Amino acid sequence: MALPRLDNRAARRLFLDRHGLAAPPVGPGKGADLLRVIHALGFVQIDSVNTVARAHDMILYARRPAYRPAHLPRLYQGNRTLFEHWTHDAAVIPMEFFSHWHLRFARDAAKLKSRWKDWQGHNFEDQFEPVLRHIRDHGPVTSSDVGKGEKKGSSGWWDWHPSKTALEYLWRSGALSIVGRDGFRKRYDLTERVIDEGLLADHSRPNPEETVGWACNAALDRLGFATPGELAAFWDTVTPAEAKAWCAAAQARGEIVEAEIACADGSPRRVFARPDIEEAAARLAPAPGRMRVLSPFDPALRDRSRAQRLFGFDYRIEIFVPAAQRKYGYYVFPLLEGERIVGRIDMRAERDSDRLAVTALWPEKGVRWTAPRQARLEAELTRVARFAGVSEVSFADGWFREPGSQG
Repeated sequence: MALPRLDNRAARRLFLDRHGLAAPPVGPGKGADLLRVIHALGFVQIDSVNTVARAHDMILYARRPAYRPAHLPRLYQGNRTLFEHWTHDAAVIPMEFFSHWHLRFARDAAKLKSRWKDWQGHNFEDQFEPVLRHIRDHGPVTSSDVGKGEKKGSSGWWDWHPSKTALEYLWRSGALSIVGRDGFRKRYDLTERVIDEGLLADHSRPNPEETVGWACNAALDRLGFATPGELAAFWDTVTPAEAKAWCAAAQARGEIVEAEIACADGSPRRVFARPDIEEAAARLAPAPGRMRVLSPFDPALRDRSRAQRLFGFDYRIEIFVPAAQRKYGYYVFPLLEGERIVGRIDMRAERDSDRLAVTALWPEKGVRWTAPRQARLEAELTRVARFAGVSEVSFADGWFREPGSQG
């Protein structure tokens, strides 16, 4: 019996639909509408880099141009419909998923205790009770409120003092929760003062098998199709072996099927999908042709290998690459037009000079940069400038680079 099969265009369309990028970007981008966007994505990664806007704000803006950065904190500092924790990185997550994070808390506790002790070279566990007592007595804290006078660790990026390490461990293992940020510095409070007691009660905690099943189902629904490894990587809580076992059992129950998708280079790839994958893809209208600037951390592109297979888009973030060795730039934004990645752009919001400054743009190989395409770019950059709080767009001399050129 032939496997369900999607050609590359249909696979891209389905994938973008599941990532909120195949429909016109309309909606208020706040309150219940914003929560629906995040729920559909599963989570939104938080990152501090702010060349134009922070990554989480760019992710949400790409789907809701009416969104503004002040709208997100209201969902986790105000009505607590989101919580902040870890997937593959720090993220904001719908509160209704919280009960499934008990497995993550337990696994992080086991994994991090010995690892962080080795990295830091200090016994941060001695600070658990002092830190918890301080928070109980004085309320939420940031890392600057504890550990005064303590000696920092000696592990490069991880040069935290013992109380800072304790704060992060107690958060990752579930004893503390994030209640907001001062600038970009996290504020921690006791979890029982932040999370509804119904989500903390023993009777509300799923067993590990239930969480594995939920995580794999939820990942598949948000990806459209995936390998077991991709299901495991989505939340980064389930192991590859657990995802593989879940796929086998779900396939035996008829909940999923093996399918084949065509990659950008025409090669086939075996994946798992819902039985109606062909019908689901056929029902989708083409994505709107407007251009969108995507964050380098956009969930549609976070898996760089999948982005290359599906879109033919080879992307590497070059923040940590020495300037002289960069192919493109410090923080280059992918450009999505309809269902294609058509280029990448190096730009920065220069707020002192009130402008969005474009240094360079590289079309992808095979993309003709026509006058209508340039007009779509300029329309999007005008919107992005307004979002970033600047009033004009400027282009540096020599900003247009030939496809495949570097630097």
